[in-house]
Amino acid sequence: MLKTLLAQVREFKKASFLTPFFMILEVLFETLIPLAMASIIDKGVEAGNIGHIYRMGAVMVVLALCGLWSGVMGGKYGARASAGFARNLRKSMFANIQKYSTAGLITRLTTDVTNLQNAYQMILRMCTRAPASLICAMVMAFLINAKLASIYLVAVIFLGGCLIF
Repeated sequence: MLKTLLAQVREFKKASFLTPFFMILEVLFETLIPLAMASIIDKGVEAGNIGHIYRMGAVMVVLALCGLWSGVMGGKYGARASAGFARNLRKSMFANIQKYSTAGLITRLTTDVTNLQNAYQMILRMCTRAPASLICAMVMAFLINAKLASIYLVAVIFLGGCLIF
């Protein structure tokens, strides 16, 4: 079944690969912002270095804009991939289901395909973003304070085990 559905991606493979790439990039930019903020506090506010505050503030703005751009590009390519997937699926279904009644045909070509289109876009975007956020947050936590992050790691493993059950 999955093989049949994934065959409908065809010419939208590039968009299907670019969507997770941009989602991971967005997560990276978003997780670098707290490090820049920590640098402002540690090396700018406490040391009274106003120049460092301005520089890191500019870095934060650039990171935020890059994260915004990555999110927009991820949305653009995700929409392109899922809409193209749905288009190809409708064409394929229409060619193969002429034996159904008109009402059944309309239902299959509209509601069912739209549900698959939405699911495909969610898989491309959210199933990439959530694990990437977890991994980036874990790395950043260990960079800031490894001892404290080990508690976070234990909590994540415990909660993951609870979700599995």
